[in-house]
Amino acid sequence: MRKLEGKVCVVTGASRGGGRGIALALGGEGATVYVTGRSVRGESTRADLDGATITDTAELVTKRGGTGIPVRCDHTADEQVASLFARVREEQGRLDLLVNNVWGGYENYESDAAFDRSFWEQPPSRWDRMFAAGVRAHFVASQHAARMMIPQRQGLIVQTTFWDRGKALTNLPYDVAKNAVNRLTYFAALELRERGITVVAVSPGWMRTEAVLRQYGLPIDDSARDLPDALSRTESVFYVGRAVAALAADPDVAAKTGKVFPVGDLAREYEFTDIDGTQPPTYHITSEYERDEPTPLTATSE
Repeated sequence: MRKLEGKVCVVTGASRGGGRGIALALGGEGATVYVTGRSVRGESTRADLDGATITDTAELVTKRGGTGIPVRCDHTADEQVASLFARVREEQGRLDLLVNNVWGGYENYESDAAFDRSFWEQPPSRWDRMFAAGVRAHFVASQHAARMMIPQRQGLIVQTTFWDRGKALTNLPYDVAKNAVNRLTYFAALELRERGITVVAVSPGWMRTEAVLRQYGLPIDDSARDLPDALSRTESVFYVGRAVAALAADPDVAAKTGKVFPVGDLAREYEFTDIDGTQPPTYHITSEYERDEPTPLTATSE
């Protein structure tokens, strides 16, 4: 029996990347998955990535044994988000799982050398997109999900994030935005724990998204075979998907509320593997990208 048969899920930002991997993993366990994003077949935000739309993702969810339902939604537009959850309520009458995966600020990433530069060289638009299409979008979707879950006295909200033992992350807007998501997770968990609702965050490593595979001239089906050495530390997008599916199927998931969990740690706890049968270790920032002092500075009182 599939572990999530009868469960109703919403996965935001699921046209491609980690969102697609999560939606497909949930579908493989029999869930009904509302797949959201802006890219639909014939009108994609990434026309260079063939097949990376919510239409394609929803069809693959169904092929894996679930029920995939594509809903075009710009998560920076509150009325569209409200319409999404109203549709779920009308069609299903319940919501068991929300996965907040939608994000912004990566526009022109591949051609923009400024991404790794110091904060005074960062375009303010990057901050704006990461907070509007990322943090705020997670906040608004979580509000709608909570309103549906509270009367049920059960539900799970998962944020995708990045965290590495408090280390500085790549650039300042990204670091602050991801830490805001982590705090959103913690505070929402405090307010919802007595209502039977769990809120957690999952932190994948470097994923072989469609864009990454295209950059290395590999097929976007991600067979995980014959990877170049440059991708040796990567994970498939299905690794984070299996992590979310494991959390959703765990009857004791409430014990984890308010915390951030690296995917590599969850793989060892729940005993799942990536698509190649391996368990990539928990991802850590390599020394070439570390910006912290050997001992991070903290405030002290004498």
